[in-house]
Formats: sequence, structure tokens, C-alpha cells
Amino acid sequence: MRRIILSIAAAVVSMPLWAMHCPMDMAKIDEHLKANPPSDPSTLTRVKELRAEGEALHKAGEHEQSLEVLGEAQDLLGIAE
Repeated sequence: MRRIILSIAAAVVSMPLWAMHCPMDMAKIDEHLKANPPSDPSTLTRVKELRAEGEALHKAGEHEQSLEVLGEAQDLLGIAE
């Protein structure tokens, strides 16, 4: 029982950390798009779609999913996490 309570407490405490990470990833993507956008138009479009989807998920409180989507955008741009 004690482990369950500690696990739940750890999850609740870590949620704001996930939430704070999303804006940092969005900022990285934005900076990269300004400084060195992909030359392939389809890649650029896909990155912008993923960036927008990540922001929407972040605003909806789905931070883990947001990080996955933003990570995919970063992979397309070649940004190391």
C-alpha cells in the first residue's frame, strides 16, 4: 500500500515537470525552423503539423503524448534531445 501511495505521489509531482518540458521542445523546433528550415517542403509541412499537434496536446494536458509528437518533429529536423 505504501508503494502505491508513493508511486501516485511521484507521478503527481512529476506532471508539472513534463508540462514544463513541452514549451522547451516547441521553442527548440521554432528556433531551428527560423535558423535552418528543412529544404524539403514536405518535411517542413510535416514538422509544422507535428509542432501544432504537440502544442494542442500540451494545452489539453496530454504532456506525455505532446512530448512524443514534438520528439518526432525534432527527429525530422535532426535536433538532438
